[in-house]
Amino acid sequence: MTTTFWQEFAPNAELSAPYTDRYRVRVGARSLDLPLRALPDGKHAVSSLLVNHASFGVLDAIVEDMSRIALEFAPEVIVGVPTLGLTLAPGVARACGHARYVPLSTSRKFWYRDDVSVPLTSITSPGNAKSLYLDPNLLPLLQEKRVLLVDDVVSTGTSLAATIALLGMMKIEPVGVVCAMTQTNRWRDRVSVPVSGSFSSPLFVRDAGQWVPDFTC
Repeated sequence: MTTTFWQEFAPNAELSAPYTDRYRVRVGARSLDLPLRALPDGKHAVSSLLVNHASFGVLDAIVEDMSRIALEFAPEVIVGVPTLGLTLAPGVARACGHARYVPLSTSRKFWYRDDVSVPLTSITSPGNAKSLYLDPNLLPLLQEKRVLLVDDVVSTGTSLAATIALLGMMKIEPVGVVCAMTQTNRWRDRVSVPVSGSFSSPLFVRDAGQWVPDFTC
């Protein structure tokens, strides 16, 4: 049961390994507990962040910290990466003084074009192949602009690499990516632009029924 997570901030005291059911991160000056979820192999686990399950107070704090980072990139356009990046991108765009943001989509409308799409896979949706689309009507908003991508979590980097490839097809290179959480280091070899996160989390390995961080991954 994870419904009690992401609803309020935790005490500022640190938790130490080994962990049982949660991992504590810092969001700005506050602490937040994330539930640990075992991966299908049963030997590893990751901390979980579902921003669309979070209370408004927690979500607002995450957006505030991401916005602080986003402003350092001096973006002209915020692009939201589906799915959960779309929950965060509007708030970041507002904090940057923008009147709107540009959402990407995995749901095809009849006027979308195959030449403005790329295949997309996700670690949290294995075996569920999708495509990533940019509404061609929104393309003029991105051309010759400082584009910043906003996503919830970067883990393997597969989704972000696909997003960067999609924009590259239209000769657009993002100035960077801002995520709520960077998870492990596996994304570093796949993502070709600077990535900043509000907080980070390692991969966990099972040890005597509990979980210990593996910072080598």
